[in-house]
Amino acid sequence: MTAVRTEHPTVDERRARGRQARRDTPLAALADLTESDRDPISLLELQAKSRVQDLVPIRYGRMSASRFSFFRGAALVMTDDLSRSPDSGLNSQLCGDAHLSNFGIYATPERKLAFDINDFDETYPGPFEWDVKRLAASLAIAAKDNGYSGKERKKIVRGCAAEYRETLIAQAGLGNLAVWYAHIAPEDGLEELRVDLKKRMLERTQATLDKARRRDSAQAAGKFTEIVDGRRRFISDPPLIVPAEELFAGTDLTQIEELLRQRVRSYRSTLQWDRRVLLESFEMTHIARKVVGVGSVGTRAWMILMKGVDDDDPLILQVKEAQPSVLSAYVDGPTFSNEGERVVNGQRLMQATSDIFLGWERGPGLDEDEHDFYIRQLRDGKGSAVIETMKPEGMELYGRLCARVLAYAHARSSDRIAIAEYLGDGTEFDFAIGEFAAAYAKRNARDHAALLTAIDDGRVSAERGV
Repeated sequence: MTAVRTEHPTVDERRARGRQARRDTPLAALADLTESDRDPISLLELQAKSRVQDLVPIRYGRMSASRFSFFRGAALVMTDDLSRSPDSGLNSQLCGDAHLSNFGIYATPERKLAFDINDFDETYPGPFEWDVKRLAASLAIAAKDNGYSGKERKKIVRGCAAEYRETLIAQAGLGNLAVWYAHIAPEDGLEELRVDLKKRMLERTQATLDKARRRDSAQAAGKFTEIVDGRRRFISDPPLIVPAEELFAGTDLTQIEELLRQRVRSYRSTLQWDRRVLLESFEMTHIARKVVGVGSVGTRAWMILMKGVDDDDPLILQVKEAQPSVLSAYVDGPTFSNEGERVVNGQRLMQATSDIFLGWERGPGLDEDEHDFYIRQLRDGKGSAVIETMKPEGMELYGRLCARVLAYAHARSSDRIAIAEYLGDGTEFDFAIGEFAAAYAKRNARDHAALLTAIDDGRVSAERGV
């Protein structure tokens, strides 16, 4: 087999590429939101066809709760819109769903806390600004839902865009290894922002960090399991948590449990060698189906309870279905033999450091069709901000932090020098993204209203409050 030579253009050539991209698609063009006659409900219905049908009404119910809740579940709808608008032509590995609730705190393998993107179901290569636009639009929508003034919303969104631009430009001036290791430690971020944070906000942020440190498999076991006849088992809380013996009622579980053990062994082969050894020291003891998220509701998701030395030494793994990225139908990009591998590889590329048990697997579902999955710890120091209680200054700071780690992630996987040249030192990018976000907030409000109408008319069924 002939090796393909990797091209290594000079810095000047990379800058020239950025300048050409700016001539082809001026920064002002990024403000454009092309009109479209697409029906958001039809797109959501199309997406729902591959999901567990009895869970789809929960998804619609959660999306109907607010304009921001709708936005969280409508990554496909926004991708369809983005595909119709001008783009820079400068690609990066994208999160694909970079709204502000998909950033948060988690524990690194060294047991330190990091702040980063934490959802990669839609990760795929595409125009770098698509992620920025989704983040900026999420801020505009959440700020509107929180009742902020127009002036406050503009300041929040432009601050996010400016933070992204300035961070990306700074990363372009660094060496490859320095870019690769760039990350935000929450404690460091607190120190940096301490002057800007009011005392009450500082205390609330510190409480979030303290809570995240306590969130691990032992804490998850305390919440999701109970001791039955001397053995730890998942609780039953249908339809959100359904143990296997209830889901497969009337069926001999022996064969199912053996099949699941085989699939755990198959997943184990995707881990780093030392982590395979660690996983082998745990025994699978129980499994349950779990409903997760907003946009993810209806995808197949499971919890696996693993026992270490005894029932007081648990490990809980989350097994989540990976369907094709919503981006893959709209941009040219790679194909994958397993969508779980796509998610894992994208996460490892974009995150500064990832869960030690992150891996992938494939196997038949209840419908006997093959499905792709990725696996990780259910909880490992995870924590997130409560968007609904944020004050304007808090959301501005949070938006800046999200933008910074997004720039770190893009710098690792793109031609950061070309993108930095495209962005430039001025504020034109910030204003263009601000205009786009404001326009998209209005479109999202119409789409949310369309969902409410579809529910009222009986076009779709929604189960609210679940």
